[in-house]
Amino acid sequence: MATGTVTPPKLPHRETRAHAAPQPYKYSPNRAFVEPDWRRLPGYSDVTPEEWESAKWQRLHTVKNLDQLKKTLGDLLPEDLEESIRRDQQERATMSMLVPPQMLNTMDENDLWADPIRHYMIPALKDRDAEWPSHPLAERDSLHEADMWAVEGLTHRYPTKVLAELLSTCPQYCGHCTRMDLVGNNVPQVIKYRFEMKQKDRYAAILDYLHKTPSVRDVVVSGGDVANLPIAHLEHFVGALMDIENIRDIRLATKGLMGLPQHFLQEDVLAGLDRLAKKSHERGVDLAVHAHVNTASSVTPLVAKAVRKLLDMGFRDVRNQGVLLRGVNDTQETLLDLCFALLDHGKIMPYYFYMCDMIPNSEHWRLPVHEAQSLQHSIMGYLPGFATPRFLCDVPFVGKRWVHQVDSYDRVRGISYWTKNYRTGIEYDNDEALIQPHEYYDPIYTLPAEGQEYWRERAAEAATA
Repeated sequence: MATGTVTPPKLPHRETRAHAAPQPYKYSPNRAFVEPDWRRLPGYSDVTPEEWESAKWQRLHTVKNLDQLKKTLGDLLPEDLEESIRRDQQERATMSMLVPPQMLNTMDENDLWADPIRHYMIPALKDRDAEWPSHPLAERDSLHEADMWAVEGLTHRYPTKVLAELLSTCPQYCGHCTRMDLVGNNVPQVIKYRFEMKQKDRYAAILDYLHKTPSVRDVVVSGGDVANLPIAHLEHFVGALMDIENIRDIRLATKGLMGLPQHFLQEDVLAGLDRLAKKSHERGVDLAVHAHVNTASSVTPLVAKAVRKLLDMGFRDVRNQGVLLRGVNDTQETLLDLCFALLDHGKIMPYYFYMCDMIPNSEHWRLPVHEAQSLQHSIMGYLPGFATPRFLCDVPFVGKRWVHQVDSYDRVRGISYWTKNYRTGIEYDNDEALIQPHEYYDPIYTLPAEGQEYWRERAAEAATA
């Protein structure tokens, strides 16, 4: 039987037909990326570039009260906004005012009422929900971090991860701060807790616990903000972490990278961070920085310059952990604008967006779970997979959960139920820990009329009791 080459069948020609299509969000890579001219603000009209880029000058001129804000902005601060801020400071604010010039310079001085950075950094009384400034179940330490301290300032919530709060101050104070019970100055509404141990003893106790707990491999070094810790102290503590055999990941948490990038461009700070980066490579420890940026306008050339320094040193990554906030970044457009600004200009990896925590007087900022789910859906497909941030609900006594991981959800009353697959540091003897549901509560103003009435009745019962 003759054999020969079999000719494969000819496949039909495939026409190319795809092309760029109109999209709900239009990516524009040509957005201007410049440091806003601070001289347009009355208080900074004669400030030189050398002064502006000085961390010392920025700290000395950080706005700490309404009178300083008025002096800086002059007639750009509307009288009704000024009065509303004054009342908020007296009646509602859980954080004192502390805004570096760098952050003021990224606000829209022509519409401060609507500006997103002003909205969360300098809240006004009229911003807040009149009927529900707080959820009835809001708490000062809404995540119960102090309840899970293994030693003072060291929260052991997850199986392999801990949070080390090294200090209780920041270069700037956000109105929605989740650690408002500990961080910052006393305000009329809140007397702050204070660390009781001496700093040196506290750091030693934290390191001793980690030496004795080999199941921990990951430490978030936070506060407050590490930008307020002298670089010698930060270098000593983080260097000591690297000497612990079981520690493989260290993350430095700082909003100051965005709010005060000048700090990270100082020679002594750069030298200390460079030594830590080198030691991390020698020890095989991953060292990263976690920033907190909520709006695209906060990503400026000075921020990008500081990030580039860290990456060039060998930091594994600079990642962003934003917070979903009403009036700040609660739309597809504002979120994608921010993510692309981080990626394209800042070289910062979009990582997480947290739902705003249930602290007192935060109700107007918070979004319901279903809205966070919708926003997560709205950004999918636009960003690279590795740079698509996950939207998280930080559930009390549970921890971080993707917003779609909810076990059940009562949309009328705004109560979602969550479970977990590990025991926190205080559940070592709790046999029910892995099946017990934990509640999270939507902001009441977002509920249907029936749900709002349910909470009015509960509030009335609590007041009577």
